[in-house]
Amino acid sequence: MVVGDIATGTDVLVIGAGPGGYVAAIRAAQQGLDTTLVEKDAFGGTCLNYGCIPSKALITSADLAHEAGHAEEMGIHADPVVDMSQLRDWKDGVVDQLTGGVEKLCKANGVNLVEGTARFKDKNAVRIAHGGEGQGSETIEFEHCIIATGSRVIQIPGFDFANEQVWSSRDALAAETVPDDLVVVGGGYIGMELSTTFAKLGSNVTVVEMLDDILPTYESDVARVVRKRAELLGIDMHFGEGASGWREDDDGIVVTTETEDGEESEYYADKVLVAVGRSPVTDTMELENAGIEADERGFIEVDDFRRTDVDHIYAIGDIVADTPMLAHVASQEGVVAAEHIAGEPVAFDSQAVPAAVFTDPEIGTVGMTEEEAEEAGFTPAIGQMPFGASGRALTTGHAEGFVRIVADEDSGFILGAQIVGPEASELIAELALAIEMGARLEDVAATIHTHPTLAEAVMEAAENALGQAIHTLNR
Repeated sequence: MVVGDIATGTDVLVIGAGPGGYVAAIRAAQQGLDTTLVEKDAFGGTCLNYGCIPSKALITSADLAHEAGHAEEMGIHADPVVDMSQLRDWKDGVVDQLTGGVEKLCKANGVNLVEGTARFKDKNAVRIAHGGEGQGSETIEFEHCIIATGSRVIQIPGFDFANEQVWSSRDALAAETVPDDLVVVGGGYIGMELSTTFAKLGSNVTVVEMLDDILPTYESDVARVVRKRAELLGIDMHFGEGASGWREDDDGIVVTTETEDGEESEYYADKVLVAVGRSPVTDTMELENAGIEADERGFIEVDDFRRTDVDHIYAIGDIVADTPMLAHVASQEGVVAAEHIAGEPVAFDSQAVPAAVFTDPEIGTVGMTEEEAEEAGFTPAIGQMPFGASGRALTTGHAEGFVRIVADEDSGFILGAQIVGPEASELIAELALAIEMGARLEDVAATIHTHPTLAEAVMEAAENALGQAIHTLNR
């Protein structure tokens, strides 16, 4: 029997249960608002189910296997065997634990969970189509709405993810076997994370990138450290080439690329992974019925409170224009939107938003680069500490890279930082806090850091900017 359309109401309707949506829903409920969270796929969103978490599980596993098999200098001799089936089970177990935790947290905070696809009827109501035959639909009327529908992988012409030889990042993370030969289209952060991972698991990896270097959104000296390490891992990289097509071959597939001048190249592989970025999911909700218009790329403009042009409808996360596609940004935007709905005096501040790339070595950045500081009118003071001078880095066997701090020369206020090296994703948090609290170089330099730790390199970089470094030459 088909269930008819049922109408219900809620104070706050959140569409999408990723890191932005579920956080927004929980915070709204904590503010005493009747809150409903709608999700059409899996609670936790892409990040927990198909992105951030499974990728880091796979990266950790690949790092462990590679380290164990390449520690002869330390007197350790081993030849690890990776059981991909068992690895997948462990990875999926981590994902299940976290996604189950999201549902429990939502319910414990009084959030009403609804499974289905939301489409706007007008600016005050959505229709939820429930999956499955005979499940029917329902209408939910709302006082406020937070759109948090996230993003999807970009598919390029000629590379249909429906073909088993063509992988998206989601396909790669669910791989049952490690391909002998893998072509990766795209040298951005997703492409390089997965290239490094599969190289460590035993694949012969070839990266093709349209631009002239990997990681184009990062400074050249930062990208250079990662590129050199990738080369040592045997990753073959080709720049100035765009993927134009692929065909099956007796031994696998052949990927064809083309330069701007029309010069073609061919690369043989078992699989091709397309990792050229992500695009916002705003074309499934009939936004026009609510009076909301996305731009030509699908992004939605918002104000500092994450309000759209329709005051009681908010947008957060990957669908928001001019903000980075980062899970922690979405979560913070979710908090801001929920608290603003509840009448709290909040606004989104993007001054200290850290970002991390889980390549080998890792990258962590926050705030301004030296060039950006100059463009903003500051006279930058730069401090840098190489990990090659860090005792702790040397004892880990990973001493590539550096910590760099950008500060205002006149006031000493820290404006930004770039770290490339071991545990950069963890180390950047100290400098994000420094920017957030308005710390000066002397604040970080005068803070006693535990010895021997990687974090000492942050202190030394601050001292270097002051011309007072002990363990590296002052500029």
